[in-house]
Amino acid sequence: MNRIEFIVVTVIVLTAAFALGWFVNWLVHRFTRVTQADLGELERMAQALHEAEETRDQAIAYIHHREDELGREVAQLKAELRAAMDGLRDARHEVETMRRAQGH
Repeated sequence: MNRIEFIVVTVIVLTAAFALGWFVNWLVHRFTRVTQADLGELERMAQALHEAEETRDQAIAYIHHREDELGREVAQLKAELRAAMDGLRDARHEVETMRRAQGH
C-alpha cells in the first residue's frame, strides 16, 4: 500500500465514521425529542400541581383558624363551667347555712 492508497483509505474511513456518527445522532434526536403534545401535558400537570398546592395551603390555613376558634370556645366553656360550679357550690353552702339556722 503506497502513500496515495493510504490517504484514500483514511479519507474513506473518516468519511464513513462521520456519516455513521451523524446518522446515529439523528436517530437519537428523532426518538428522544419532546413533542408539543408532551410540552402541553407537562404544562397542564404543572398547573394542576400548582392548584393542588394552593388548595392544600388554603386547607391548612382554614384548619389553623378553626383550631384557634375552637380553642377559644373551649376556654370560654371551661370558664363558664367553673363559674357555674362556683355558683352551685355557693348556693349549696347558702342552703346548708339556712338549714342549720332553721334547725337550731
